[in-house]
Amino acid sequence: MPKTTLTETIVGYGHENILATHRATLEFTKDTHVSKNGDCILVVSADKAPADLSGEFKEKLRQPHAKLTITIEVDGLVEQVQARGSPHLTLTHPTEMVVRKSDYTSDRTLAVHADKAAKDLSRALVEKLKNPNQKAKITLTVKG
Repeated sequence: MPKTTLTETIVGYGHENILATHRATLEFTKDTHVSKNGDCILVVSADKAPADLSGEFKEKLRQPHAKLTITIEVDGLVEQVQARGSPHLTLTHPTEMVVRKSDYTSDRTLAVHADKAAKDLSRALVEKLKNPNQKAKITLTVKG
């Protein structure tokens, strides 16, 4: 059977409290405000969370060998994160989407075994995300 690819696109914005210093995770949230304690958050006011992803996309991401490419585009800068899906994903959280370097899963988890966390992202991209008017486009591409 040929491997198929499914894509979801998320649009969100920066925030003045974006730090992106977390060593193990990165997060996109529908919340409009974030404190400096949320050091894994990259994007606020996201238009999708795990609960909003299509059933077909979620099913593909739960396949044992699913691979997820997360492409973050901010004002001409592009960053990619490679991660894996998992049969343990519930993908039900209504506001927060977390990508983890570990294999831990919760209703917030989008993907596991990521090759980057918030601290690993380009500081130029992070600086742009400190602007609340900065739009960010996140493309999720799952293969498996």
